[in-house]
Amino acid sequence: MTHPSEPLTLGLVAGLGVGAGIFYYRSLVNAHLAAGLTPRIVMAHADVRKVLSLANARETRTLASYLAGLLRQLADAGANIGTIPAFAPQVCAEELHAITPLPLIGLVETIVAEVEHRQLRRVAIFGARITMETGLFGKLRSVTEVAELPVEEIARISAIYARIVENERATDQERETLRSLAHTLVKREGVDAILLAGTDLSFVFSPENTDFPHVDGARMHIEAILRAVAPQA
Repeated sequence: MTHPSEPLTLGLVAGLGVGAGIFYYRSLVNAHLAAGLTPRIVMAHADVRKVLSLANARETRTLASYLAGLLRQLADAGANIGTIPAFAPQVCAEELHAITPLPLIGLVETIVAEVEHRQLRRVAIFGARITMETGLFGKLRSVTEVAELPVEEIARISAIYARIVENERATDQERETLRSLAHTLVKREGVDAILLAGTDLSFVFSPENTDFPHVDGARMHIEAILRAVAPQA
């Protein structure tokens, strides 16, 4: 049983971008320690190829069933609450919500709340193709306008993002290309911010090296996770 002063045990679905998983784990551990708490985290490793294949094919029921199985493993290992630190799986959010064995700290919901809180009128999205093409799975359109980018720009951004996920890093050229595109979109599309809707972008752009208006999806999500598992922090 968790003592009232201890954090809940978090179940983390890892493997959907190893670099992002490491970033989440390190950030959560550091945040717990800074609050004088001992982290309670269990992890299950997902098959990223399977998840991306099912997400891109929009096979949402099959994907939800697969993710629910991983969450069941985490629940059996003692997790009280779970999260999936990746955007592609959010395509099956509704189906997963109906069958999840754990309450989930939603990535998309956290971002939508931040966009609404900041009253951003218009945004553009950086991330995987499915995330950009669906406008964050249609969830943003209730609170803001999403710029529709030309097909060639979506292809360029998604290709760079895929390489970042695979290599767990960005080259200087890849980072500069995304940075330049961000500035272009701010001017051309009149967006208030670039939504960094790819968790692996968290170790490419940081508050210290980002000179364009943005919403950092991964960092917002990590803050939400900490509030959920350790509200006393």
